[in-house]
Amino acid sequence: MPELPEVEVVRRGLERGVVGRTIASVTVLHPRAVRRQPDGAAAFEGLLAGQTVTAARRRGKYLWLALSGVPEPVPVVPAEPAGGPLAAPSAPAGAAEGDALLGHLGMSGQLLVVPPSAPDQAHLRIRFTFTDGGRELRFVDQRTFGHMLLDEGGAALPSPVAHIGRDPLDPLFDEDAFLAGLAARRTGLKRALLDQTLASGIGNIYADEALWAARLHFARPTETLRRGDARRLLAEARGVLSAALLAGGTSFDRLYVSTEGVSGLFERELAAYGRAGLPCRRCGSPIRRDAFMNRSSFTCPTCQPRPRSGRW
Repeated sequence: MPELPEVEVVRRGLERGVVGRTIASVTVLHPRAVRRQPDGAAAFEGLLAGQTVTAARRRGKYLWLALSGVPEPVPVVPAEPAGGPLAAPSAPAGAAEGDALLGHLGMSGQLLVVPPSAPDQAHLRIRFTFTDGGRELRFVDQRTFGHMLLDEGGAALPSPVAHIGRDPLDPLFDEDAFLAGLAARRTGLKRALLDQTLASGIGNIYADEALWAARLHFARPTETLRRGDARRLLAEARGVLSAALLAGGTSFDRLYVSTEGVSGLFERELAAYGRAGLPCRRCGSPIRRDAFMNRSSFTCPTCQPRPRSGRW
């Protein structure tokens, strides 16, 4: 599933490709793509026609287009930050609350900005055309786990994602609150990293990478973590997310691509995730794979020793 770097790459593509344009028509080609929309596909299509896209925003793994009612897009970080904080797009103070076109990519969702003449993709679910007659926005989803919905009045922060915490690259991320929340958990360290209310945007890939970089085992009980170790883990998570963002994210297949259809290159830089049996880039020991929450965790048995009593 796309995580923070991949979703941010898509957000930036939407900012380049659709912000400032007015939606002419919306065609839902598969009802599952709007399964969470009250009153279904017809309502979704009717509410969006005529709306102008004013900003592209993100919270964790969710992204949304702010629509008519927010007067100006918010400035965001340059396209290629030098590993520094990632500005979190949000509505200007005092702005009118427009609607939000909220989307989650799921396992295989893609938001593509393509010429109207481009052939329809095999798994095209929603088509957006614009009054300027230029490139279309298409939601393509092979597995149909992703979805889109129109949240009325949600341009600043859609209600379905209001419970999600800020991500570690957000300049408004509360580091002390994160450290306190981590210490208060009674769970394994990786489970805490995947808790989107504690810190959003980190999924299975980047949790494993941050833990490897910090030399911490995923099953380490959170209550045993010293504050210095927790700060180091947060710093490593920020470093990994920033590096992945610069590389365009991680693409193991063609299911994740940017709005221009370009794959990310961070797979080449992975130190732990997906490298079972390969030598650790730090010490040479074979990377170990363990079952974890119906998924997998990858660790170095030498650099990340298993705790005597862990929380899986």
